[in-house]
Amino acid sequence: MTHEESKILANEIIKALEDRKAKDIEVISNAKLEAVTDYFIVCSGTSSTHLRGISDLVEERLEEKGIKCAHLEGYSTANWILMDYIDVVVHIFREEDREFYNIERLWKDGR
Repeated sequence: MTHEESKILANEIIKALEDRKAKDIEVISNAKLEAVTDYFIVCSGTSSTHLRGISDLVEERLEEKGIKCAHLEGYSTANWILMDYIDVVVHIFREEDREFYNIERLWKDGR
């Protein structure tokens, strides 16, 4: 996937996150960091049910476009759901867990 295609994918994911009322959406571009993925998208939800709903809508919208999630983690406990689309990785946190792990600081050099 080209970087431009990754950017389009990231924008599709952001639309789904916004439609499901995800909070504090942050996009981190890793293009200049030589990371394993082009983008990290981090957002928060208010409850386990909200996190699952966010994840479900992202998956549904992308599957409609023929894009499948390569790897999904954390759905059953829904404190931190990771959705791996290879070139874009989505982290969906409960608010308190996002604050605790603060993964944005790990990628602070990204844009």
